[in-house]
Amino acid sequence: MTDERRLLLGRIVGVFGLRGELKLESSTEPRDAIFRYQPWTLRAGTAEREVSGVRGRDTGRNVVARFPGVDDRDAAEALIGHEIWVPRSALPAAAPDEYYWVDLEGIEVATVDGIALGRISHLFATGANDVIVVRGDRERLIPFVRDQVVREVDLAAGRMVVDWDPEF
Repeated sequence: MTDERRLLLGRIVGVFGLRGELKLESSTEPRDAIFRYQPWTLRAGTAEREVSGVRGRDTGRNVVARFPGVDDRDAAEALIGHEIWVPRSALPAAAPDEYYWVDLEGIEVATVDGIALGRISHLFATGANDVIVVRGDRERLIPFVRDQVVREVDLAAGRMVVDWDPEF
């Protein structure tokens, strides 16, 4: 793969049956959308390999995949624990006022008063709303609530403006 930024879309977490199918943990929505973004780079530690032509389905309980050349349970078990990565360019453009988390990571965050808070380290979901983790002079957890807290996102400038007390 190139030096292009990559996204972790899932993991191989187990085997399914005796014929080499695998259970996946998918970060896509819906879960079976993971199959739209290929080729995949499978990563285990520092070892990587590219795979394409993976097919699968959502069984309701699991996302199940069939990998080319993986035809029995033993071959499938050898893939458990591998992460599934794709280049950022494999994903479609985000809708207006929507963002892929990976595009927000690394951008600068400042308050509406111009006080620099740091850069976005990562984001996580809480159920109620997503949370931005900003690292600067210290770590801050800021809810991603459009208009109330997050006032402006300028990906081209690499900047986000938030209505947030810098002491909090």
